[in-house]
Amino acid sequence: MTRVYLETGPKKVFACSLDWPGWCRIAKGEEAALERLLEYAPRYRVVAARAGLEFTPGDLVVAGRVPGSDMTDFGVPYAVPDLDLEPLPAPEAERGIALLRAAWGLFDETAAASPEELRKGPRGGGRDLTKIVDHVENAERAFARKVGVRHRPYRSRGDREAMREELAEVLARPWEPPQTTGWPPRYALRRIAWHVIDHLWEIEDRR
Repeated sequence: MTRVYLETGPKKVFACSLDWPGWCRIAKGEEAALERLLEYAPRYRVVAARAGLEFTPGDLVVAGRVPGSDMTDFGVPYAVPDLDLEPLPAPEAERGIALLRAAWGLFDETAAASPEELRKGPRGGGRDLTKIVDHVENAERAFARKVGVRHRPYRSRGDREAMREELAEVLARPWEPPQTTGWPPRYALRRIAWHVIDHLWEIEDRR
């Protein structure tokens, strides 16, 4: 069994795994979103393998639904489900961090091996490589503030690594309600991992 929740916007639906941070896909309608999620299972398996985890998802079971917004339709899993307010034991948190570190590693390696100019979309849109990398890193620094990790804009690779290490240390801790930061840890892990993985796959698809 693989637990997922559905975030339903005005036009689109996100299907997100509750137990595999970052495995999250969007489509028009619930069934289409669930099918899309399964289509990406082989690609997510690469992330899980990098983390040293076996990824053999079973049947998808919808464990919850949450109303979305225009942000959902824009392409961001923005709503925080009540399920993310469940306690987070240390082993589960550490497993989530292993997956996040795997996503970071794969993203960095893929970016390093990709050309600066990426294939444009059908309407000529899409960032080139440097802008995608900058976007991911700057967004990540903003996301970190949602769990109390604050760093100034990066001046070096070392600054980025220091921020990531502090973020990983914070999110690896066991957690219980009440929520005292902008995001509960479960949601923070999922949202940050999704953003890295989503742009990892974008680079792979456009290079």
